[in-house]
Amino acid sequence: MSLAPLLLQVEQLRVSFGGSEVVKGIDFAIREGEKLALVGESGSGKTMTALALLGLAQGARTGGSARFAATTGMVDLLALPEQQLRPIRGRDIAMVFQEPMTALNPLFTIGEQIAEILQEKEGLAREESVRLAINLIADTGIEEPARRAKAYPHQLSGGQRQRAMIAMALACSPRLLLADEPTTALDVSVRQQILDLLAELQVRKGMAVLLITHDLHLVRKFADRVAVMEQGCVVEQGSVAEVFAAPQHRYTRELLDSLPVRDVAPVVADAPVVLEARGVCVNYPVAQGGWRGWFSRGRFPAVQQVDLVLRRGETLGVVGESGSGKSTLALAALGLVGYSGAVSVGGVAWSGRFRQDLPLRKKVQVVFQDPFSSLSPRLTVEELVGEGLDVHDAGTSVAERQGRVVEALRTVGITETQFPGMLQRYPHQFSGGQRQRLAIARALVVEPEVLVLDEPTSALDVTLAQQVLRLLQGLQKSRGLSYLLITHDVAVMEAMAHRVVVMHQGRAVEAGALADVFSAPQHAYTAKLLAASR
Repeated sequence: MSLAPLLLQVEQLRVSFGGSEVVKGIDFAIREGEKLALVGESGSGKTMTALALLGLAQGARTGGSARFAATTGMVDLLALPEQQLRPIRGRDIAMVFQEPMTALNPLFTIGEQIAEILQEKEGLAREESVRLAINLIADTGIEEPARRAKAYPHQLSGGQRQRAMIAMALACSPRLLLADEPTTALDVSVRQQILDLLAELQVRKGMAVLLITHDLHLVRKFADRVAVMEQGCVVEQGSVAEVFAAPQHRYTRELLDSLPVRDVAPVVADAPVVLEARGVCVNYPVAQGGWRGWFSRGRFPAVQQVDLVLRRGETLGVVGESGSGKSTLALAALGLVGYSGAVSVGGVAWSGRFRQDLPLRKKVQVVFQDPFSSLSPRLTVEELVGEGLDVHDAGTSVAERQGRVVEALRTVGITETQFPGMLQRYPHQFSGGQRQRLAIARALVVEPEVLVLDEPTSALDVTLAQQVLRLLQGLQKSRGLSYLLITHDVAVMEAMAHRVVVMHQGRAVEAGALADVFSAPQHAYTAKLLAASR
């Protein structure tokens, strides 16, 4: 079988900022119609590699060569001046960015943004570009494309926004698509849909794809070949089958071994109940259309008749897609949203009164999904971690308060030896994994009984995620902590949970011991969720 012609040949690509080199002389090639995955952790240089190819690495110095077979002939992307590179962007090479909510313009509809590309790159009239924009939206599987074309980015779901980004990228039928973490922020089933969509469009349009990701599961299912990057260098590359079956480099083996590992102690049969919910319902008000909306508001049932019981030393996992109601259920368990039914902590129900609920809030703490947004950038580490003590132990002396903050940080693996002057540092001075450790220390400092973990590893690379999971597993064993784990990541659930509740459209469609539910799912939605994650 003859090989397809080379589409892109990158040799000795270097990217530096100031005197710091972030991409260090890498080589790789992509053939026509091929799917190459560029894999590595945050900071490995993979995204900067893609940006450099399109001349979008602002303020960077680049070196080496990137010979590309454009429609006009062979060119060196790194040697082209801006005015010659601009026509190639979008037409020959297009890019799908990691976070569509920030990449899409919030002031223009999806249809307008796609039509603008067609007018700019193809010179089409407005009417024709609008018609083709609707067709492109339809090609990506968005229902009611004509109506959705008139929607703004905030009016679409995460999966729909990502599909709209793909429609924009494919507007001019590029020869090469650069997909930068195209599924990171999506649920497993939506992730699978986007993956299937990319594969279908790639075959139908005959384009090559450079997939940039840290998700090895995604690479295994999508790519033909893989190149592994570490600290700006390509340390290994080859076919996906060969590299995954027999990795040659230490770092590749570390990545492959970084999948979550189950390490939890069994729960004592008569362990006391620390959190209980019975018949919980949460309804959100929504505007009604027509004249009725002038006089009354409708309601959206986010959670409907859900029960859960959490015992000491146990992890209860709540799994489901975005919009399934799992995070709203967590807010109800925390007493942070109005609900009907009953929720109690250690046998005491939330009252909705600040002073009366204060002892319960000390017992139940929360660790949010994104530590960068949940930690105030204006507070030092000492102020952030010690804030709970100011509320729950106001009589603590300054010395005792600082001692408890230092102890909480030590518990999560952050010490003065590693980080000199750590108490006076700010969150931005720590990595993503370290910030998540700060968030856990902030919750632990008041010595809670229950931690609500809202997607605690979804914003982290695989190796950092594994470290955080090991930390949580160790804390549960040493302190007898109970976790209410909210996630859409089945692998994290398998590593952490004793029992699981599966949420779908606001209802608990299945519940039971993790081994029972995941080995023999009784509900079609559970089976679909598991199939999409494997």
